[in-house]
Amino acid sequence: MAYAIEYSPDAVEHLDAMSARDQRRVLDSVERQLSHEPRVETRNRKPMRPNPLAPWELRIGDLRVYYDVMDAPEAVVQVLAVGIMRRNRIWIGGVEFEL
Repeated sequence: MAYAIEYSPDAVEHLDAMSARDQRRVLDSVERQLSHEPRVETRNRKPMRPNPLAPWELRIGDLRVYYDVMDAPEAVVQVLAVGIMRRNRIWIGGVEFEL
């Protein structure tokens, strides 16, 4: 089953703050890796400990995509936030975020 990909307004703002190259990396990777079986854990796709941001993380080099998966009423992957990992700290929208 193919999942539709939706970006939250916050995630769109996070993408807009990135370079065009990073935006393309995120969009391509999300489409390729999350449109089928987004709940299957891989080397770069992992469930997260309970946190206020999202239940899943997709790693794309130093970029991080935080998302949730919904099956009803439609199969949808909702991208909630996009950040950059710098020295073991995550920056989302230019603000350091504690996970």
